[in-house]
Formats: sequence, structure tokens, C-alpha cells
Amino acid sequence: MILRSLHTTTYTYSEPVSVSHTEVHLAPRATARQTVIEHDLVIHPSPDFLTEREDYFGNQVARFSIHEPHQALRIIATAVVDLQIVEPPYPGLTPPWEQVRAEVRRHDAADSFAAAEFVFDSPRVIVGAPFAAYAQPSFPPARPVLEGAIDLCHRIRAEFNYDPRATTVRTPVDEVLRERRGVCQDFAHLMIASLRSIGLPARYVSGYIRNHAASVGAQASHAWVSVFCPGFGWIDFDPTNDVMPAGDHVTIGWGRDYSDLPPVNGVTLGGGEQGISVDVAISSLPAQA
Repeated sequence: MILRSLHTTTYTYSEPVSVSHTEVHLAPRATARQTVIEHDLVIHPSPDFLTEREDYFGNQVARFSIHEPHQALRIIATAVVDLQIVEPPYPGLTPPWEQVRAEVRRHDAADSFAAAEFVFDSPRVIVGAPFAAYAQPSFPPARPVLEGAIDLCHRIRAEFNYDPRATTVRTPVDEVLRERRGVCQDFAHLMIASLRSIGLPARYVSGYIRNHAASVGAQASHAWVSVFCPGFGWIDFDPTNDVMPAGDHVTIGWGRDYSDLPPVNGVTLGGGEQGISVDVAISSLPAQA
């Protein structure tokens, strides 16, 4: 399936900004299931300095600076990707979750060693007893890890309310657990905290979801979760929509939590009061010959 993404971020300022420095994670990531056909980044006003690099997790990052006075900044990222739809493994064939935890703790294989860094606290995700207690009903003894993750994903969708007014990007994950409301970023952090608190590696995935009647969170950047399973690799879950991403999710990148790959992040000198608008549109294109 070929999908085209258009991500537009516009900042407006009540007073001129003399200098701005901005970093963006807006380039889609090439994976075994996602081929990047094209990507373009347009910035107004044109930056005086622009560089691109790969971060610690292998995500593409662009950094730019504008040195002329401006009262608006518009960042337009477009991309076309080819998604290969692959059926997930049969849940009952995945190993018991305790076995996964034990293998990661031993980390004597390359994949489990790499996954081990995703079981600890991170800036936006804490590991602790409340999250382990929340995960526990989904992970009774000897349950296959994929069955448990599917159940946890379903419970978050059923027990939490999607409410864009309830949280901000700085809302702590323990508050999300307590208040039972938030947005895709919050539900991803909650699922990650719950999995890590019982010793299972989980990472934060940033990207987009195609808008259709059943989808939630398609008007802006979206977030979901990857769970590590030995022998099967990383398996994606979207707790906001209670689905396992297949043909509707475009992956930008992954990290420990939101702080590792915010879509747009920067600092300005001057500017007064700031306004921001974000618009994301995903459309399907005919398959290429």
C-alpha cells in the first residue's frame, strides 16, 4: 500500500523573532515493512543553516536555524511510503511473558541485548508498582507474551477516555493512570510503563495514522508502542485505537518515549506570545508499477 503524508506546522509570534533554532523528526524511517519512496522538507522563511543526521536510535533528524527577523515559521514535511502488510504471529505461539523477561535479563543474544535498554525508566516513563499492578491482569502466569500485550492494549482502549484537553506533552504518566484520560502519546507512555514495570521491553513509536471512520488521533502526529518478543522481533500495538498497526500507520521513528523524538522542538530569541497549529493529512496512492 502506498501512502502519502503531509505534515504542516505553523508558528506565529506577536513580536518578531530575531533568531530561532529548530530540530525536527519528520522523515519517515525505512524498515523491513516500510520503504521510503520520497521525502521533502520545506521551511518558510528559508533557513540560514540546515543539517541532517541520524540519532542514537537510527532516526533521521533535521536541524536548522533562521537568523533573520520573522513573525511566522512554517514547516512542511511531505513523504510517500510503501507499506508491506505482514500478518502478526499467532499469539498462542509466542513464548510465555516470564520467559521473555528472563531472556532479556540474561541478554546473551544480540537481539535481547539491544532490547534490554527499553526496560528502564526514561524521561517520560517511570517504572513502578502501580504500573505493574495495572499490567498484572493481562499477564497471568505462563501467558504467551503476545496474548498479554493484546489484552493490555484492549484494556487501555476500553478503560481510558481520549480527551485532547485533559493533558499536555508534559503530563506525567502516573497522572494519566490516575485520571484515566489523555491522548495517543499518554496511552503509549502508559502501555510502555506497564510493560517495563513487569520486565518486558517496550519502545515508543512516532508517526501518523491514516484517517478513516474508526481511527482516533489522525489529525496530528500519532504514537504507539512496540513490544519485544524473542524470535519474532518488535511487534506494534496502538492502544489508542486497539489495533496492531498494519496498513494505516506511517512510522517516523522510535525511542524510549516522546522526549527522544518530538516532531518539532526548538528555541527562539524574542517573539512575545506564540501560537501553533499542526495539520496532518494521509492519503493513499495507486500502487506503482
